Order: sequence, then C-alpha cells, then structure tokens
Amino acid sequence: MLPENITAIVTRNERWTGQAASEPHEAGWAREAVIFVRAMKEPIGKQPTARVEISPDGMHWIGEGSEFALPAEKDGIAAARVSHFGNWLRVRANFADGTESTVLVTMHLKA
Repeated sequence: MLPENITAIVTRNERWTGQAASEPHEAGWAREAVIFVRAMKEPIGKQPTARVEISPDGMHWIGEGSEFALPAEKDGIAAARVSHFGNWLRVRANFADGTESTVLVTMHLKA
C-alpha cells in the first residue's frame, strides 16, 4: 500500500498583524505533518516566533510545543515538523504593534 500524502493550503496571501492564526486543518488521519510559512511580501518590523497549536475540536486550542521564527524577508520560508498531534492543527503568532507579514501557510501531511 502506498502512503497517503496531502498538501493543504490553509492561509494564502493573508496579512498577519496583532494576534494572527492560520485556518485550522483537520488532520487526524495523518501520522506526521510539516508546516511551512512563507512571507509573500517584505515583512514589516521584527518578526515574532510562531507556534504550532493543536485542538480536540477545532475551537479550543493549546500549544503543541513546536515554535519557530517567522521569515524575516520576502520569499523566506520557515517550517515546523510535528507528530502525535491528535486531530486539528494550526499556526499562531502574536505580532507587536507596527509589525506585520503577508503569509502563505501550507501543511504537508503523511499517513
């Protein structure tokens, strides 16, 4: 049997400021995930650390433990690898006043 793989685009060309998060993605069937965040435009200000969050229901969220710096330049890419995440995944970041980034967030899932 071939492994099942999928790429889900959960945020496309979205301007992140303040408290920002990707759309949640239901991925309970997957064994592992690689989450990529790409800066679509030149980010403004010092970019924050993003974190992967998990949820049992897609509404109530907790930190999974993985954190990574968001890209500091246009077309820069950041990534996190996660496993044992239950059913729902998303990425969240808290931007300081005056900072922002326009992002593309994709989840690459493998059964």
